[in-house]
Order: sequence, then structure tokens, then C-alpha cells
Amino acid sequence: MTAPDEVLGLLRREPDVEAPELVAVDATDRLLLDEAAALVRGCGPGEVAVVDDSYGALTLGLQALHGASDVRVAQDLLVGELALARNAERVGLGGHRSLPLGPELAAGARLVLVKAPKALDALREIAEVVAASAAPDVTVLVGARVKHMTHAMNDVLRASFTDVSATLARQKSRVLVARGPVPGPSSFPACVEHPDVGLTVCAHGAAFAGAKIDIGTRALLGAIGGAAPDAATALDLGCGTGILAVALARARPGLRVLAVDQSAAAVGSARATAAANGVADRVEVRRDDAASSVPDGSVDLVVCNPPFHVGAAVVTTAADHLFAGAARVLRPGGELWTVYNSALRYKTVLARLVGPTRVVDRNPKFTVTVSVPPER
Repeated sequence: MTAPDEVLGLLRREPDVEAPELVAVDATDRLLLDEAAALVRGCGPGEVAVVDDSYGALTLGLQALHGASDVRVAQDLLVGELALARNAERVGLGGHRSLPLGPELAAGARLVLVKAPKALDALREIAEVVAASAAPDVTVLVGARVKHMTHAMNDVLRASFTDVSATLARQKSRVLVARGPVPGPSSFPACVEHPDVGLTVCAHGAAFAGAKIDIGTRALLGAIGGAAPDAATALDLGCGTGILAVALARARPGLRVLAVDQSAAAVGSARATAAANGVADRVEVRRDDAASSVPDGSVDLVVCNPPFHVGAAVVTTAADHLFAGAARVLRPGGELWTVYNSALRYKTVLARLVGPTRVVDRNPKFTVTVSVPPER
């Protein structure tokens, strides 16, 4: 096993996007670990849990630096879960269990470390889960960069805990401390009807855009309409709440639709959306990174509204990864329908990664394209 003081320096982001401005361990991770030091000593095996550990710094740091054992961890993103597994092997630590965000994660926990999510609803869901299942004397530490913290985060925590305070800032990071859990019913998934498109959308807290329909998805829905090709199989790549997958399934009763996303919140949301719209039997949803579980050349139609940010950074390689996955799973002559921010001018990239690409709709904000892979 690696020496405790060397563990954090050995961690990597892989298989997630690597870039000079992106790190595997940040100041918030280190502050959370320092704030947890005295609290861990009062916890027995299995009494420490972690939520949204980016790449394993919290889970492995708790073990290596503070002697925590049987640490339970929930990570929304699959690449984070895979990175934790690789980092644990790299440094010779195996004392953690990866679990979904739910009662089993928090049951009896006396200390919970949380890397604060971007969305308030995501924090609300975490707080509700922990308050409902953790030990009565649980302490919850929620860390974030100061520039991303708002007073609304305190309000969200106060809805599930009686005592909420904040530490002093260090290296532009701060920790909120919550105690006194107040168990209550879960608010998620939340479902909203959208009569203009004839769909009900359901969302867990960390799902992109929540139960709304973001304008990029609306642009792709409007463009694809009846123009998409005849297809027996379709893939919603990076499906989010499953809007595109469900819309395709409802419009084409004979179509078999697969929806994939690396976010656990997205997968849960897409399943709930499919059920709410009566197509759960025809929309299969999987947690998957860029269609890695889908066989080569097996899909007739791919639809994709890709992300263009990793954290606060604009890193278009995240979309490149999805486009390469689409190219691999499409059969010759199949089509990839994509929507992206018009300022990014992605047509050239799509042509290189997938095949000949044409614009089917464009406005100052969004562009919708169709790409067709060449014969193999």
C-alpha cells in the first residue's frame, strides 16, 4: 500500500477527460478531509459515507489519512466511479463500497462528506436521503469553492437539518456543517407535464435541466419531427431525463429505443419519464459511458444533445467522446442527429469523427445536424 501522505498525489482523473486546467484532487477535497479528521475517530467501520467524490480523493483520503474503513460512496457520474476504482487499485486501497444514492448509502452513517453539486435540487435530494437514513448524531460536511456557494445552499440544508453552520474559507473553499437530521418524505423524482410537446418529464435532483425541457432539446425535437429516417433501433446518447428517447418511442410504436447516460440521476430520471409516458416497456435505460455497452454497427438512429462543459471549464472533448461512440455503434447508412451551441461550429468535428454532415436547422443559438457514417 502507498504511504498515506503520498496517496492524494498519485490520484488521476482517468478515464475522464484530461486537460491542463482539470485536476483529480482540489482544495475542496483537502479542506473536507481536514475538517473530517477529528470526526472520523469517533466512527466505526461502515459509519462514514461519501457523496459525489469526484475521482476518489475523499474516499481514499479518509482511509489513508484517517483510518476510516468500509467507506460507502455514491457518485453520480460513472467516470468518477471508474476513476475511484482505478485509483484505489493504484494506491493499494480497497476498503470502500460503491452504492446508489439511497437508504443503503446513508443507513446508520455518523459522518457524511459531500462534494457540493452544482444544482440546488441535487443538494436537496442528498440532504433528504441522509436525513432519512443516517444516525441521529450524524455530521454532514458539504464542501465547495466559495464562488459556487450561495445562501440558498444553507436554506436547502436547513429543510432537512436543525443546525447548519459554515467553516472559515481556505484556499477559496469552504465547508457547510449540518447536524440534527429531520427525516421527511423524498421530493424526487419530481414530474412536470409539458402539454406543448405532449410529454411528462421526471427528474432526480442532479439531472440536467431538472424536469424542464432545455432549449437545445426543444430545437432537436422540432427539427427531427417527421424528418428522421425509418429505423428499427434508436439510441438516445447522453439521454438526461430521457425526453428524446420517450418522444421517439411515442411517435414510433414499432421502434426499439435504448437510452444511455453516465449519470445515475439521469438514468433514474429517464426510467421515471418513460414510465410516466407509458413507454417503459419500449425504452431501455442503462448507465453507460458513451455507448460503451452497445455493440458496433447495431443502431439505425442516434440522437444526441451533448454536454460541452466539464465542471466550469468548456472542454469539447466530452462531446467528441460521445460522437466517437455514435460513429462506432451506427450501422452504415444510419444517422446521428445532434444539436449544439452554434458558436462552437461543430460540423467539421462531426464530419471527421462520424461522417458527412449536413445542417438541417440553425439559428443564432443552436445548430442541428445529421451525420452519416461511411461504409466500413
